[in-house]
Amino acid sequence: MIAIVGLDGATWDLAGPLLDAGEMPALAALVRSGARGVLRSTTPPVTFPAWSSFMTGVNPGKHGIFDFTRRVPGTYEVAFVGSRERRVPTMWRALSEAGKRVAVLGVPTTYPPEPVNGIMVGGFDSPVATGIDGSFVYPRAFYEEMTRAVGPYAITDFQELTIGPGWHADALPKILRAIDRKRDLARYVLRREAWDCFMVLFGEADTASHHFWMFADPRSPRYDPAGGAMFGDALRTVYRRLDDALAALLVALPADATVLVASDHGFGGAGTTVLHLNRWLAEQGWLAFRRGRRALGAKAARGARRLALAALPRGVQERLVRRAGRDLARRLESWSRFGAIDMTRTRAFSEELNYAPSIWLNVRGRDPHGLIDDGGEYDRVADEISAALMTWRHPETGRPIVRRVHRRAELYRGPCVAEAPDLVIELALEDGYSFPCLPTTPSEPRSLRRLVAREHVAGKGGGMNGSHRPEGLWVLSGPGVAQSPSAEASIVDVAPSVLHLAGLAVPAWMDGRLLPGIVGAARVDAGGPAVPIVADAPDHDAELRRRLHALGYLGEPAA
Repeated sequence: MIAIVGLDGATWDLAGPLLDAGEMPALAALVRSGARGVLRSTTPPVTFPAWSSFMTGVNPGKHGIFDFTRRVPGTYEVAFVGSRERRVPTMWRALSEAGKRVAVLGVPTTYPPEPVNGIMVGGFDSPVATGIDGSFVYPRAFYEEMTRAVGPYAITDFQELTIGPGWHADALPKILRAIDRKRDLARYVLRREAWDCFMVLFGEADTASHHFWMFADPRSPRYDPAGGAMFGDALRTVYRRLDDALAALLVALPADATVLVASDHGFGGAGTTVLHLNRWLAEQGWLAFRRGRRALGAKAARGARRLALAALPRGVQERLVRRAGRDLARRLESWSRFGAIDMTRTRAFSEELNYAPSIWLNVRGRDPHGLIDDGGEYDRVADEISAALMTWRHPETGRPIVRRVHRRAELYRGPCVAEAPDLVIELALEDGYSFPCLPTTPSEPRSLRRLVAREHVAGKGGGMNGSHRPEGLWVLSGPGVAQSPSAEASIVDVAPSVLHLAGLAVPAWMDGRLLPGIVGAARVDAGGPAVPIVADAPDHDAELRRRLHALGYLGEPAA
């Protein structure tokens, strides 16, 4: 049996010292008996593409998921991404087709759940926040069974948009209860039958790190001594509770199980210098904003949505979005991102995503109001913008703002590369802390500014105090795994390793290799197409938009 425990956002920077102090004994035991190291994420290190690469063994250029949303071809609109947009089969499908019994609990981008030879419970992108229907469970009948066994199941029960007084004191116990709730479901599933492959994902290290990092890190420019006194141990408490859950699951596993613990990305602190990419593009002459009345629509859309998300009960939000339909949901999101930009006078623009800074060129023939010819002019403008980004300096320190600018074809490989942004930006760190990238508003005249003290504590969409890093973690222990020194691996190495450990051949189209420490060489299946494209059926935009907004991932898109 192969048992996988996903720890979204877990990092050795936190887990390592806790292991050394004896505070994560379950994880420490796996480290002592097996192999471990850094698990390098996708670029950028974003939840949806990272977990998709984890379960497919390929880079985003092959599986086609680059973000929580995707550009709709021939428009300036975005659509919302789910499992049906993934273009290659997952390892769950390969295992199922080989007759293996699988159970998958809580992994992002598994809504709608795919038919597997076993059970699948969707992750946080599922459309149900409380136990009101079983649409995120396959087979649907298992929803009733799991409810009877462990009680109502909620993926999350608090919002992350508006962080006011008392929020952290309220959120921390809910984060800990969520760990316990997932532990209980996982134990029930493990006891239900003997599985060939089992996975459960805990997202609480990610949630806690986004919101409590500044309290645990006295070196953070956002450190608050009063908050540190109250919540300085919050991350430690969450990691220890995750280790307790791991220990409970290890007890429920057969003695000969192979166990993999892995995260999709790591974490670090966010600084106090904020970037507004569209304002920077405007300063450089590549972007123009709408003027006068034409700018009011986008402002009104953002304001109305922000008010609704803050004031309306979640159930009311759900009903409104469901009645509005996916087309309206898509257009509202698109207008709030791009409505303030005059595309007829713009050569380049950004979605200004804090977790994935990037730039699109406005290309003639691809985009409705494209101004750049695809060819020599495209290359020249891309080079000019890249060069200008690399010369961007902090006005106070003179240090670089940008570490590297990637052309999409340099970063990704596969038939879906054209769906990625034209330029993907890796920002530098400021004394070890990331630059928050926030939306440009009409009232914001600067492309770079310092946060004021009241902005240090912010929700999703406002520059949270903890941010993703590309260095996740992995630990592998069990039969067929040799004790090994720490070694770096890639997130695309997981799926081929799982198939190999299950006794299956590894498809030649996978990008990954076997994780360090695995004994023996993989059998390669060279049959089949180079990249098997799975037909998608994107009919769930409104549902995903409602869930992602409720969780805060689409809380305040770009102007």
